[in-house]
Amino acid sequence: MSVTELLQSIQFLTNADGEKTAVLIDMDSWEEILTLLEDIEDAYELRQAKQEQEELVDWETVVADYTKTHPDAEL
Repeated sequence: MSVTELLQSIQFLTNADGEKTAVLIDMDSWEEILTLLEDIEDAYELRQAKQEQEELVDWETVVADYTKTHPDAEL
């Protein structure tokens, strides 16, 4: 779902003067918004790590190392 589609799914609650006072979002849209925010946060953290010259480890290596020390873990 695009950001435009998400924004179109939002409903506003208004007071007696017609001023917007609250927002109503269905759960599917809320979950999509959370996913988008997490993606933005991940991209920011990756950019920060690259600027700081931190060593980046690919996900497969992280999982392999973790499962060696936690053989009963379900990933």
